[in-house]
Amino acid sequence: MGVETSSAWQALQLHSDSGMGSVHLSKLFQDASRQENYSLELSDVYVDFSKNRITQETLQLLIDLAEQQKLPKEIHRLMTGEHVNDTEDRAALHTALRALGKDVSGYAEVVQPEVEQVLQEMAVLTEKIRSGHWRGYSGKPITDVVNIGVGGSDLGPLMITHSLQTISSPINLHFISSIDGTQTSNLLRGLKQETTLFILASKSFTTIDTLSNAETAMDWLKECIKDEHIMFSQHFIGVSTKPDKMTEWGIPPDNQLLFWDWVGGRYSLWSSIGFPIALKIGMDGFRELLQGAHEMDQHFATADLQKNIPVILALIDIWNINFLNIHDKAILPYDARLRYLPAYLEQLVMESNGKSVARSGEAVPYKTCPVLWGEVGPNAQHAFYQLLHQGTQAVMCDFIAPVERDDFDADSHTERDESLRHQHELALANCFAQSRVLMLGDDAIPQALKASFDSPFKHYSGNQPSNTILIRTISAKTLGMLIAMYEHKTFVESVVWEINPFDQWGVELGKLIAKETYSAIKDKPLADSFDSSTKGLIDRVAK
Repeated sequence: MGVETSSAWQALQLHSDSGMGSVHLSKLFQDASRQENYSLELSDVYVDFSKNRITQETLQLLIDLAEQQKLPKEIHRLMTGEHVNDTEDRAALHTALRALGKDVSGYAEVVQPEVEQVLQEMAVLTEKIRSGHWRGYSGKPITDVVNIGVGGSDLGPLMITHSLQTISSPINLHFISSIDGTQTSNLLRGLKQETTLFILASKSFTTIDTLSNAETAMDWLKECIKDEHIMFSQHFIGVSTKPDKMTEWGIPPDNQLLFWDWVGGRYSLWSSIGFPIALKIGMDGFRELLQGAHEMDQHFATADLQKNIPVILALIDIWNINFLNIHDKAILPYDARLRYLPAYLEQLVMESNGKSVARSGEAVPYKTCPVLWGEVGPNAQHAFYQLLHQGTQAVMCDFIAPVERDDFDADSHTERDESLRHQHELALANCFAQSRVLMLGDDAIPQALKASFDSPFKHYSGNQPSNTILIRTISAKTLGMLIAMYEHKTFVESVVWEINPFDQWGVELGKLIAKETYSAIKDKPLADSFDSSTKGLIDRVAK
């Protein structure tokens, strides 16, 4: 019997059917104290979840569901390094990567010396490159570092370094992930072999996308470097769980950074996969990122469920998905530095919980993961907000914004700083206004403008649920807290839905069939056993 037949689930279904499923948010906001009662704060992170169709009764029923599913026990198992990834029979110990030797027990405590050793190795390489002591083949210091990876080996470092772009760095960072070669070709055209260093980041060191781009980089370097030993020792660093495969490929042991099989790809930015982040902000900054995540970890592990930010956000999404039939979620950051956050969370959430089979091996009869998408808010307002406001489907939204900016002087009154301050205030005004209109619909229209909106084409239904997440400023610490919050939220949802969020078998078959299809493109008769569509497409390419 699955969770959908349990007493806690059935109580929530009855609660929805009895009226909460159709209540309008405008009615709930007749309570003047609602925002205060439906918000939580931890250090530099503030979460307002008042614009959801919930009451205290709803929250209590959701907490009952979490307790029925033994959530506190599962949190403990995750944090201490038990084998919560049961289909692969291993731990998911990303929290141990950022514990920095504190507040850990079980296997998470056992691995701390290994984690610290890799952090120290990262520090040595980081200092050598940032100080200009790492030299290319001609003796000139490295100025450009290119990270070659895909998925978690690309999205995490890319998202964090772009978010922290206002921090000055002696190194120019670049990222390559696309297998089609265009990205690689365009980038290399603007770089110099003598001052470029490549990071090959791959958990298995067999990922065809990464190795294909690495071969292109190697061929580019060979145009100027005839000695392969010099090329590999001065222009390549490897990051992987497979030192033997890195060595076989040509990367010397001194140029290798390791991590472990208990680090999932989409949880790996906290490991040596985050090496580009350290190059961008320095090792002290990287440790600040870890510390921010650890602060959220401790909150997640110790706070009561009723006051636990990741738990509450997860339970609200479960309410929206399973009881209000809202199956889409938009991530809407109101700061261009967070441009890659939606893409990062798409992988985190949909690769983790895009599952239709429970841990028992049985098919689940209920919805699990929402379809997640998003864009920087001001851009999205001129794109898909039309659907949010007047479309035919409900969408839950997370609005994310920094309260302060750190790229101008708050006390300065120069024309530039005044302009930047004005722009920031406009961004916040748009953020708050959009969530208000999504909530209230026509009720948000000022009385003086009512007549101009008296048209069916200008009708706003409202009642779209949202959370507003404010961080004090965009910093290594707040980004650590924010990403850890979403990681734990995703885990809580998996516990309630009884699925494993740490495997990704859905990705594997496509990779295998791609290799078979590539062979058929090179040797056309191999496609004779394929379906007519695939065979026809291969024939078209051959012609």
